[in-house]
Amino acid sequence: MSTPLAPASPAPARPARISLAVRDSSTMLRRNLLHARRYPSMTLNLLFTPVVLLLLFVYVFGDVMSAGIGDGGADRSAYVAYLVPGLLLMTIGSTTIGTAVSVSMDMTEGIIARFRTMAIHRPSVLIGHVIGSLVQAVLSVVLVGAVAVAIGFRSTDATALEWAAAFGLLVLFTLALTWIAVGMGLTSPNAEAASNNAMPLILLPLLSSAFVPVDAMPGWFQPIAEYQPFTPAIETLRGLLLGTGIGHNGWLAVAWCLALTALGYFWSKAVFSRDPR
Repeated sequence: MSTPLAPASPAPARPARISLAVRDSSTMLRRNLLHARRYPSMTLNLLFTPVVLLLLFVYVFGDVMSAGIGDGGADRSAYVAYLVPGLLLMTIGSTTIGTAVSVSMDMTEGIIARFRTMAIHRPSVLIGHVIGSLVQAVLSVVLVGAVAVAIGFRSTDATALEWAAAFGLLVLFTLALTWIAVGMGLTSPNAEAASNNAMPLILLPLLSSAFVPVDAMPGWFQPIAEYQPFTPAIETLRGLLLGTGIGHNGWLAVAWCLALTALGYFWSKAVFSRDPR
């Protein structure tokens, strides 16, 4: 007579699964923040670029640039106000390059294969990277913003609601670029390739309205600058921080953020679900 099979263990209740996901994601977040604290050189190098560009364009090119894009003479303080929103978004792009490198290192050094054998919520590995990058990006933006205030940037015409909207846009833009960077890290064969693949996240702001208005660029180049995600986000952030109009750029910036977030999320999820390389 055969022994009856034991009943299968019931699947965890939904609240238990949510609790497991939150716990594992928190653990992965702490892991990534500890890595960033123990190896700060990459974060500092990526943060150094926007700060250097800010100081360079203000103190070396500021008078010339402000005279070229303004109606009157040179006005360095006006150019600081114009420049800072673009540099803040460029800071986010710089931070997410570190995310691509970190994800690639996890994939190639075997820790992801180890995580796959453990009873953890699998997406928590990526969620930890994303939230960790978000925290680092916010801190980096605060630091660059502090440098900007120290050299003369002021946002006296923005209301509290516009400040809140500006912060929300920065967070949403960070999520969008971070998920794209995670996908780049997952598909890169090594950390060097991940860094190279993510370079457009720094180069695109240079081809946007971050430094000069789009209508001041050559006619053949204006569509390149206008029809990319950074320009509407920069124009929206500039309008919110300076208390000026944003026109159609607001919904364009939000649409770009949502589209890039969805693309990066589903791309990362699909790559991560494959067999480990």
